[in-house]
Amino acid sequence: MPEHKPYGPYEKYCKRPLDICCALAAILFFWWLYLILAVAVRIKLGSPVIFRQDRPGKNEKIFQLRKFRTMTDEKDGNGNLLPDEKRLTPFGKMLRSTSLDELPEVFNILRGDMSVVGPRPLLVKYLPRYNEEQRHRHDVRPGLTGLAQVNGRNTVSWEEKFRYDVDYANHITLRGDISIILQTVSKAFFKKEGISSETSATMEEFTGTKEEEQ
Repeated sequence: MPEHKPYGPYEKYCKRPLDICCALAAILFFWWLYLILAVAVRIKLGSPVIFRQDRPGKNEKIFQLRKFRTMTDEKDGNGNLLPDEKRLTPFGKMLRSTSLDELPEVFNILRGDMSVVGPRPLLVKYLPRYNEEQRHRHDVRPGLTGLAQVNGRNTVSWEEKFRYDVDYANHITLRGDISIILQTVSKAFFKKEGISSETSATMEEFTGTKEEEQ
């Protein structure tokens, strides 16, 4: 695993304490929203309310991501889950477009699995598919939001996303984090951009970068 560049003062001394403060503040001031969303998810989508899935974090260490569920468990005649676009309900789309489904990740932030800002944690099966440059996205903690999320989210290619992720990992600043957070709020609640790619309800599977695209 390639080593992370030397930590700057903000990343070394301030980023983690600020993450903890932000997570605690979110729980303290928005506990009522968590309760309302949990009840709504239980009524509209069923149980379990919280979706859990293994994801790779900093240095590719695996942790269990927590989110509000956004899809049903509908299956075909053979017992296989239907495609995402069939299981993603209007209510689930609303949760995703506003990023409200991500709120339980504040508990991942408190545990130290994640940061408020950083590359989004993706699927474990993608780990062997990254090239050497793309793997640098795991030099830092994954985030609730990130540079790629405010620059297209699911409407840009995987290669573009990873370039944003690596660029963030190499240039972490307080000013940059604040800018990303403000842009995230604007895009999620006012513009509602990037929830879907052009061909999928979420994002197509990453199968690796071809040599000519590297």
